[in-house]
Amino acid sequence: MNAQTCLQLLREIKDAAFATVDENGIPQVRIIDVMLVEEDALYFCTARGKDFFRQLIQTGQVAITGMNRDFQMIRLHGKVQKLPDQKKWIDRIFQYNPSMNHVYPGESRYILEPFCITTGQIEFFDLGKQPIYRQSLSIGQSCSEKKGFTITDSCIGCGHCSIVCPQHCICEGSPYTIEQSHCLHCGLCAEQCPSLAIKRKREV
Repeated sequence: MNAQTCLQLLREIKDAAFATVDENGIPQVRIIDVMLVEEDALYFCTARGKDFFRQLIQTGQVAITGMNRDFQMIRLHGKVQKLPDQKKWIDRIFQYNPSMNHVYPGESRYILEPFCITTGQIEFFDLGKQPIYRQSLSIGQSCSEKKGFTITDSCIGCGHCSIVCPQHCICEGSPYTIEQSHCLHCGLCAEQCPSLAIKRKREV
């Protein structure tokens, strides 16, 4: 799995949830079409009169998520940029998404502004496999975030974490280790650890 494949899955899902934050700090989410995916970049558009447009301009950030019929989920959050040469990009978007002509016929299409994400974090999460599979990826110059849990040297080797893990992805050792690609990030192991040896990665 790579970043381009994950973005292409979002394109195939097409109708994805896009989240922003409004001027009061309240989360807002709506369904937006993923219009194009090319060379580790995702393209979409929205009308200048919409709150979504204003929030994109104000924060420069968006979070996107979608799930396909195979229970494969893609999460993406990153920086957005409004593209120059607006009419060229809108015409191109309409070329690849002809159903848009029924929503914005004729010249009305130019109320739309094109946006692009070229820098961000992607998480691929496959719930259709047993055990589940997850992978974190980056696009552009974005640095990978520390997510999930790790077992520190405070581990006493009791094995309780391995017993309670819903995906059975904790392996015996000194210390015990978590198979990160199968971890749900649920935190049950950390809650049940008698020596408090299991920490969130960003806290270590």
